[in-house]
Amino acid sequence: MKRTALVALISTLLLTACGGDKPADNTTTTSTNNTTQTLRIATEGAYAPFNYTNNDGSLAGFDVDIANVLCAKMAVTCEINAQDWDGIIPALKTGKFDAIVSAMSVTPERSEQVSFSEPYFVNTLVFVAKNDSSFDPANADNIKSAKISAQGSTISSQWLTQTYPDVKPTLHSTLDNAFMDLGNNRSDVVISDKLPAMTWLGSELGKDFAVKGDEIDINDNFAIAVDKGNDELLAKFNQALADIKADGTYDKIVIEHFGKSMVSK
Repeated sequence: MKRTALVALISTLLLTACGGDKPADNTTTTSTNNTTQTLRIATEGAYAPFNYTNNDGSLAGFDVDIANVLCAKMAVTCEINAQDWDGIIPALKTGKFDAIVSAMSVTPERSEQVSFSEPYFVNTLVFVAKNDSSFDPANADNIKSAKISAQGSTISSQWLTQTYPDVKPTLHSTLDNAFMDLGNNRSDVVISDKLPAMTWLGSELGKDFAVKGDEIDINDNFAIAVDKGNDELLAKFNQALADIKADGTYDKIVIEHFGKSMVSK
């Protein structure tokens, strides 16, 4: 599906949401008028292809498109803003945002702070190194001896340090910075979610690099986060997710961003 078709689909849903006769329930904390509620959503804006910032400052990516169609289904207005990763849960907890849609993995630690929706994406991890590198992630000694970069406070860095306690990766505030280290030979390997790694491999800096070994399935699911106790909003997200999966909208967005092979993921 062409990008214009996806934009048209989202625009139609948004117009339907804004033009309906039935007003939205008063779930959110901010309103634009008496009938249309505004849902304030946080995303990192630095995690392509899930979320990223365009040159003009606008936000785009899979998470952004998913958030927009979910808002349309819930008959609310989406207000999506970028928030740095380390501060994204604290910003939710202090009331700056109503929800997080930002490729966030469900973990026991995070579940103590936030409530998660049903999953909207299944994730795997990969190691990336130079094409001619002999690095083999199946060899534990290779992992222990390599200079590894990763984004901090992510499932990939957590899995690495939990699986290999002796490994001390260089942790960065963004995945872009981790890949920059790799591309400039300041590290040997990056561990990351698969699709952001594939996006970077398609860039000029990543052209001489490749995924090493098999992708790592750790039963990782991305979900929407809301603050503890906001059960009404959580239920609405879950219903909207079920609706866009049932009517084919979800699959269309997956195909647009990742291709048909990812529809069943």
